[in-house]
Amino acid sequence: MSSTPKSLAMFPGQGSQRAGMAEFLLSHYPEAAGRIFATADRALGFSLTELCVSGSATEIACTEIAQPAIVATSLAVLEVLSEKGFRPSLVTGHSLGEYTALVAAQVLAPQDAIGLVRRRGELMARVSDKVPGAMAAIFGLPVELIEVICAGLPADGVAEVANHNEAGQTVISGTRNTVAQATRIAVAYGAHRVVELDVSAPFHCSLMDEIEDEFAAELDRYDFASPRLPVISSVTGEPVTTAEEARWLLRCQLAGPVRWVDVLTTAQLHGITDYVEIGPGRVLSGLANRMISGASVRSTNDKRRVAALLQTY
Repeated sequence: MSSTPKSLAMFPGQGSQRAGMAEFLLSHYPEAAGRIFATADRALGFSLTELCVSGSATEIACTEIAQPAIVATSLAVLEVLSEKGFRPSLVTGHSLGEYTALVAAQVLAPQDAIGLVRRRGELMARVSDKVPGAMAAIFGLPVELIEVICAGLPADGVAEVANHNEAGQTVISGTRNTVAQATRIAVAYGAHRVVELDVSAPFHCSLMDEIEDEFAAELDRYDFASPRLPVISSVTGEPVTTAEEARWLLRCQLAGPVRWVDVLTTAQLHGITDYVEIGPGRVLSGLANRMISGASVRSTNDKRRVAALLQTY
């Protein structure tokens, strides 16, 4: 079937996991989804399938489990859609979701992406065990002001912009006390709302610097190919053009911020009018709905939404 015109496949990151998130996929699309989960189980040496079907919310929330679980579930949805002819024009992923995007672009093999994110999760969990970190979403202030607030805090702590998700929503990350101090100042400056995120590690800030070299060595163990489909990196907001650039950006992603506003801006410049979130979440489709007037935006996080999307191919 011909390419889906002007569509962007968006793959969600950590936080989109939930108990039973793959149950409907394996029940209704056992062959397509089963292939992906069988690959994941072999790559990991344990039954990720069982965890994604019947694991508790607590089990699935552990960073080292959540990351491969989200990637596998997203890949399973992609497999189901691809069998019916879904062919995106571009792909992208929010942080962790970039691994799924690289599989979609044939840069990484599915089993390699799942193995990498398992190790990524283990290393991130190690940082969390050492440092009492936190992340918080700040609504209603420009990212430039939040950067100024963070830069003015005492040097004995860390608070940095982690995600620039939309014009009025920025996530900060760092040490718990310093993040709390930054949010108090943000409220004083007129932030509409502050939400502490329920996360297991302070992602996308300099606290992750200590694991960069170790993870880079892990990345070097895997084969990367040049993208067969344009991939917009959440690190730069620009297309990835080579295998080595893809590898390097996955390293940079650990401590660097997610530039989601730039990702969607680049997608619009490429003429994208159809935005499809592929995986267990709905955050990215919500962001696209609010940021892009008149766009077609769809998600795939449950049986009804997947079935509706399949009707269009």
